[in-house]
Amino acid sequence: MQRRQFIAFLGGMAATATRDALAQAPKKIYRFGTLSVGPPISATAGTGAVLVAGLAKRGYTLGQNLAYEARGAAGKSGQLPQLMQELKAANVDVVVTVGYPAAVAAKASGVPTVIASGSGDPVATGLIESLARPGGNVTGIADDAATLSTKRLGLLKAMMPQLRRVAMLWNKDDLGMSLRYEASAKAAKEIGVIVQPLGVREPDDFNDAFVAMDRDPPEAILMVSDSLTLLNRKRVIDYAAKHRLPAIYEQDFVTRDGGLMSYGADQRESFDRAAALADRIFKGAKPADLPVEQPTRYLFVLNMKTAKAMDLTVPNTVVALADEVIE
Repeated sequence: MQRRQFIAFLGGMAATATRDALAQAPKKIYRFGTLSVGPPISATAGTGAVLVAGLAKRGYTLGQNLAYEARGAAGKSGQLPQLMQELKAANVDVVVTVGYPAAVAAKASGVPTVIASGSGDPVATGLIESLARPGGNVTGIADDAATLSTKRLGLLKAMMPQLRRVAMLWNKDDLGMSLRYEASAKAAKEIGVIVQPLGVREPDDFNDAFVAMDRDPPEAILMVSDSLTLLNRKRVIDYAAKHRLPAIYEQDFVTRDGGLMSYGADQRESFDRAAALADRIFKGAKPADLPVEQPTRYLFVLNMKTAKAMDLTVPNTVVALADEVIE
């Protein structure tokens, strides 16, 4: 074999060996965690499935180059710091949170954090420095509570033009939701509606709230969503139905569970965008440099089956506004 051919032969062998080595090299596994004040977020259903699908279309596949860790406090917020430490010990590259207390625990851990929903105003609560430049380890999706509160109250007014008194249920131990309540109360005052404040801290407090409404009946109910109120949503839905009180909620699945109506961010869009932010962090971006985004799609869902069961007349103008009508 001539010298030139021999050198080419050796070069080819080296290239083949390099390709084989690269082919056998283990792929990087991106570690993705979720932390919720409620139950753990399943990877195969609901918003968890939206997250996983959002990551899949960006090149991440469970069991191949993506590992998923889910933790949920089932309403026991005091467990969140320990659950977050479990995620940190699992070496997650990013954690997606649901609920303000979960976001607080994630921020304290120092792990890159993406807020998906339920955290209130992240600037007012101190989670971030500003929407444009969060400045720490937290970014995500956050909506405008004042604008949404005005819209929800407006929908109640459209349902009942003579509306004067609204009972508001919220978790007093959740700063994010307390600020949302304050925004709702301010919006109510601006349109001449009296607020009956019914803050709760634990499940037994709902009994006191119902007694207060029995004693001083409101004309409608607005429920601010967090893990506590959502875990007890059936009790609120049943009370509203029994007393024929129009009630509006912040998330559409409450309406699907029998609530009268809801207006809030499209959770599918919010969680898909949370996946997009997680992808950018996987690729090296810092949460401090990723502006907090606002939802672009909001859904008004109306349950006409519930309205008929309550013998409520829903104006055609309200029905026409609905993105979805449940018959």
